[in-house]
Amino acid sequence: MSNLKGHRDLIVYQKAFALAMKIFQVTKKFPKEEKYTLVDQV
Repeated sequence: MSNLKGHRDLIVYQKAFALAMKIFQVTKKFPKEEKYTLVDQV
């Protein structure tokens, strides 16, 4: 059996978290008006 202690040990969680952090870094560079538009779409 595997030695999973929680959800953070799952590879899918690690990859999803890394992608979310990359998206966060990219969107921090957006102009203010683009940030507001992105929030409206979400």
